[in-house]
Parts: sequence; C-alpha cells; structure tokens
Amino acid sequence: METEKVNYKNIYYPPGGILLWILILLELITFGVALIVLAVGSKENPEAFRESSAHLNATYGAINTIFLLTSGFFMASSLHQFKQKKLKKSSIYLNITMLGGILFLILKGIEYSEKIEYGLILGYDTFFNFYWLLTGFHVIHVLVGIIILLFMQRSLKKETAILEDVEASAAFWHMCDLIWLLLFPVLYLVF
Repeated sequence: METEKVNYKNIYYPPGGILLWILILLELITFGVALIVLAVGSKENPEAFRESSAHLNATYGAINTIFLLTSGFFMASSLHQFKQKKLKKSSIYLNITMLGGILFLILKGIEYSEKIEYGLILGYDTFFNFYWLLTGFHVIHVLVGIIILLFMQRSLKKETAILEDVEASAAFWHMCDLIWLLLFPVLYLVF
C-alpha cells in the first residue's frame, strides 16, 4: 500500500501567510468587540439610539455594500486569473476592484459631509461616536487596501507579482468587505 503525501502547507500557511491572518483575526475581534459594546450601550437608552440611527441613510449603506461586494468578487477574479497566468485579465479585474473601493470612499465622503453639515459629528452623542469611530476606522482600512492594490497593480504590469503577495492583497481586501458586512446591518438597520 502506497502512502500518500499530505500537503499541510495550506493548513499552516494560509494564503497571504499566517501573520496576515493573525492581523485579520485581530481586526475582526476589534470591530466585533466595538459592535458588542455598541449593542450593550444601546440598551441604556434605546430611544436615543433609534433617533440617531434614523439620521443614517440606509440606501447609501446598501449601495456601499454593493460596491464592496462587487469589488470583492473582482478581487477574487483577479486572483483566479493570476493563478491561470492571465496577467492582463488579472490587472483589469484588479482595476475594477480598486474602482469599487474608490466608489465606496466617494459615497462615504458624501455621507460624511451630510452628517457634518447637520452637526452629527464625533461627540454629538454615543451612537454617533460609535458611527464615526467604526466607519472612520473602516475607511482607513479601505484606503490602505487601495494603496496595497496599487502596488499589486504595479507589480502585475512589471510582471514581478508573486502569488503570495496577490493572495495577501486579496485577503486584506476581503477583510475590508467582511468588516463592512458587520458594520452595515448593525449601524444602518438594527437600531
């Protein structure tokens, strides 16, 4: 009976490397704890949270969800094309991924400017303190993600990109998607 070699690399070295996944886990824990604290805090004054939440535009949140989920699909497609050695298609899909992130940031900027215009700024109340901190921290992640993708695009064009870097970029981008999928329903729909 021939013994089959088992490749444990995927278990011990996930796409992008174990350190990236530790970072992703820590980020998800951070956002998760903040959302739990938000939910617990809302129990003290549910009416105030409902009133503040009513100032959010769920349509903006839904459109931004579509932007990020679509960009996540194209990030996965870019990685798939890269693995198939189709660098041109991978590059095109990566551009669409970044476009989704940029559209997200533009719409979030419009939403932020409306909140500022109405005086719903950091310090307005507990709900908006959470709103600004959570969404602001997420915006920083999206900006960092776009910068990472710009570097990936550069290495794709030079044909120096390596699989581990493309996988790490994809993992980081999908983390941004996942965080938004946690933030959107809690902030825009629950209260």
